Amino acid sequence: MSVNKTVFITKASGQEEAFDIDKLRVSLQNAGATEAAIAEVSADIQDWIYPGVSTGKIYSRAFKILKQVNTSGALLYRLKKSLFEMGPSGYPFEHFIGEIFRRQAFQVKVGIVIDGASVSHEMDVVASKDNTQILGECKYSHNQGFSVSVQVPLYVHSRVNDIVAKWQNEPQHQGKDFKIWIFTNGRFSPDSIEYSKYYGIQLMGWNYPPEASLKQIIQRERMFPITIMSNLSKSDKHELMARGIVTCKQLAEQPDILQRMSFSQRKIRLLQKELEVLMKMPDLPA
Repeated sequence: MSVNKTVFITKASGQEEAFDIDKLRVSLQNAGATEAAIAEVSADIQDWIYPGVSTGKIYSRAFKILKQVNTSGALLYRLKKSLFEMGPSGYPFEHFIGEIFRRQAFQVKVGIVIDGASVSHEMDVVASKDNTQILGECKYSHNQGFSVSVQVPLYVHSRVNDIVAKWQNEPQHQGKDFKIWIFTNGRFSPDSIEYSKYYGIQLMGWNYPPEASLKQIIQRERMFPITIMSNLSKSDKHELMARGIVTCKQLAEQPDILQRMSFSQRKIRLLQKELEVLMKMPDLPA
């Protein structure tokens, strides 16, 4: 591809946009890739890219090259994709969010039914610490173009208000500071953000809020989803998630699980090495 020639590519949402090599370079830099690796991947993509190619195919090719020249960067470059591989249901993602709060010394319950003043409601994540009571809703999708619309905070707001209307009259909940949270592996629409700001609803998405996004928390706390590991098969990952292991940190802290899964000693060594790389990942630029 000529450097000066505009090529239109297809985003995950189906929309077309002009390919911007600088966006790719920034993504690689944020993944911790070296300047040499960035230059090599960028040069290959520029030579290879063609009109209409999907961002998914660009990502796959870039990752393949990055994996060859920069192992640590490759693992982080897979981070966003790994969140979309936690399905098919949103259940593992709910436990993943719950694990984030457990690491912050919250007592966490996932997927419980709570009686409200009028009807019962299923809450995805309920986290408690001191006088803070978090009632959270998770919105998980396989679609990388997924965006949470304003209908979600409207709906969650009314449900939590019904729960709080009952709880605020109960002795065990007196003095509690009730917080509404909405979590997604995607993004939030502008109107959902505006509504949530007005009513004090906390949002956490892939890149929102800028100072405490899901991406930043995962990198800072080394809370990588188990699906980021390249030495685990798809069935291995689903078995681990069924056992309640949704993060690499959990697996690193419970190495005996690898023995119970009847992996070969060679595979266990590969997994342990990969876990070691992840747990010692250097801090990345914001």
